Amino acid sequence: MKKTLFATLASCALFVGLGASAAEIKVLTAGAFKPVITAILPEFEKQTGHKVTVENDTAGALAKRISGGEAFDLVVLTPGALAELTKTGKVVEGSTQSLARVAIGVAVKKGAALPDISTVAAFQSALLAARAVAYIDPAAGGSSGIYLTQLFEKMGIADRIKAKAVLVPGGLVAQRVVNDQADIAIHQISEILAVPGATLVGPIPAEIQNYTVYAGGLSAGARDAVAARALLESLAGSGAISVMRSLGLQSVQGP
Repeated sequence: MKKTLFATLASCALFVGLGASAAEIKVLTAGAFKPVITAILPEFEKQTGHKVTVENDTAGALAKRISGGEAFDLVVLTPGALAELTKTGKVVEGSTQSLARVAIGVAVKKGAALPDISTVAAFQSALLAARAVAYIDPAAGGSSGIYLTQLFEKMGIADRIKAKAVLVPGGLVAQRVVNDQADIAIHQISEILAVPGATLVGPIPAEIQNYTVYAGGLSAGARDAVAARALLESLAGSGAISVMRSLGLQSVQGP
């Protein structure tokens, strides 16, 4: 995998091996994509000499931070958020590349009985039977929390879920089942798999599933645009597909 990934990079004119000096790259990423970046960084830094720092937050919070003037070199957000940042001149027009998508899943504490979520009706019953249900606070700008709030309204159970909701301002929602604050956690699958002690029950039913798509874009104020582009190319390259799959995301670049 690593050989394929960096062989692709090495053949690109943007790759640092052509003589460019090492750079410091600051990446801002929505939380669900952070594990992918973290997984490829050691080899990327070894091959290029670049040093990368990664900060994650909800998509909404990152958009606000960038709009407020925070410096960065590369950002991974939803395409809609990137489009808005491009309009305001924060992201370079034409630099955006689609990277991956991730589904929403359900988690319980390791060792707990797995609820039936195989149908919409079963999923609804599991939620209503739970003592407490954890998900991202929509006010924090997390895409899954915003979608779930709308979904519960459509299902006619918003008030009943609100009474037992454990709203998480950001980070790993599944930690709330590990520490017994909730019986069920609903979050993007890649975020669930990142929590030791949590068990992924599975994705929510296909009829109500919602995929969050992530894309990368270059900062208009990047300190080293060539280095930032090299990292973006590695995230979009064929070698990253197996990394994404192992972490619960689906590449949009290929099978």
